[in-house]
Amino acid sequence: MTHPRIALLIDGEEVHDTGQSVPVVNPADEAVLGQLPYVDHSLLGRAASATGAGFAQWRTTPARQRARALADAADILEAQLDENSRLLTLEQGKPLREAKAEWRATIDVLRWFAEEARRTYGRVIPDGPGTQHLVVSQPVGPVLALTPWNVPALAAGRKLAPALAAGCSVVLKGAAETPSAGYALVSALHAAGVPRRAVQLVFGEPAQVSEYLIGAPAIRKVSFTGSTRVGRIIAGLAAQGLKRSTLELGGHAPVLVFPDVDAQVAAREAAAWKFRSGGQICASPTRFLVHEAVLDEFTAAFAEAAAEIHVGDGLDPDTAMGPLITRQRLEDVDELVTDAVEHGASLLTGGPDPRTKGFFYRPTVLSGVSEDARIMREEPFGPVAPITSFTDYDDALAQANAVPVGLAGYVVTDSRRTARAAAEDLKVGVVGINDYNCSRCEVPFGGVKDTGWGQEGGLEGIEPYLVHKAVLNA
Repeated sequence: MTHPRIALLIDGEEVHDTGQSVPVVNPADEAVLGQLPYVDHSLLGRAASATGAGFAQWRTTPARQRARALADAADILEAQLDENSRLLTLEQGKPLREAKAEWRATIDVLRWFAEEARRTYGRVIPDGPGTQHLVVSQPVGPVLALTPWNVPALAAGRKLAPALAAGCSVVLKGAAETPSAGYALVSALHAAGVPRRAVQLVFGEPAQVSEYLIGAPAIRKVSFTGSTRVGRIIAGLAAQGLKRSTLELGGHAPVLVFPDVDAQVAAREAAAWKFRSGGQICASPTRFLVHEAVLDEFTAAFAEAAAEIHVGDGLDPDTAMGPLITRQRLEDVDELVTDAVEHGASLLTGGPDPRTKGFFYRPTVLSGVSEDARIMREEPFGPVAPITSFTDYDDALAQANAVPVGLAGYVVTDSRRTARAAAEDLKVGVVGINDYNCSRCEVPFGGVKDTGWGQEGGLEGIEPYLVHKAVLNA
């Protein structure tokens, strides 16, 4: 399958040649798919200026019309599902069925916020005879959306859809590793009637783009998905201009497996979700805390399931897990595995893949992992599952809450009492009770502690893009 020639979409124009480009690489075979143009300072200046003009036009567009544009964009992307999914698999490596699932989720997000565009309600406050005050909702202004490579369609959709629904204009910085998703999404929005200056697309050196556009006077809000380290930098840049920011940063999700469940069934379901997208998902289950009464049975079944996973090119229908995104990611994952073994962990299955082409790493299971191992503190963002035990509820919660991040947490139990208690006590933004699918357009998604602030999705998802104005004695 050929790779499309992807352009920057700036100030109403397609920009193909900027004098600087980077290769787009297929992680399954390391083939260069194409060259991606990088933005320069002059183009960033044009994008910043154009987003102000786009905001002036889009904010006055009736809510029903904004809703129709988002819904039409969803229809366009649905018609392109097969093509866009194949491109995502080529660039990111995930199995084709996972790429299709991501695009379907993105389409759902567009449709959800198309409906929310018409529900940015205000209220009337009475204050004596003949007097009332109004509270009205208005768009915050132009938005900079910074998106990652691992879920490039869904992450972009979660930012673009609510921002546009609210009446904001957006400059989207897509990930250079997986550029086709952002290009397809913005192109669909243009085709559906969103003004070209109201939604623009840039690719470039992350620090340069972030520093320039966050500092641009026109930008009034930043939404970022990525690492905690970079999130701190983004927050600092936004704070200098007193600009709003939504930050969805790192995770290290605990899975609490209690002794009242069928350990083998629980293990196989957990393994299926753990190795989805090679574990390169911020909400991926990563630390398996298993009650000592079912530890051996769970661990054996989990390792067996991991060993059965077919690793290969995501376009192969037999593939259950594709490659990692880059060689650096491969090396980082292997360092964590080596460190865990050096701290006494047992490598039950997995480890480096013998293939010489592609960034493959086998589904890996570690047992008896010491709390001193780096992987118990650092998000692996790869196909590695450390398994350790707990003795009772308090021990489980202490281990689960021991890390500084808190995005997702999972509880596997047949006890309603245990489930309710853990849902209350886990210091995370999203809790799954016997359910690992914690990303749905109808519910808010975001974390606590060093995972950042703000939420995407649900009724709460549009709120960061609105300001509430009080009109007195109206």
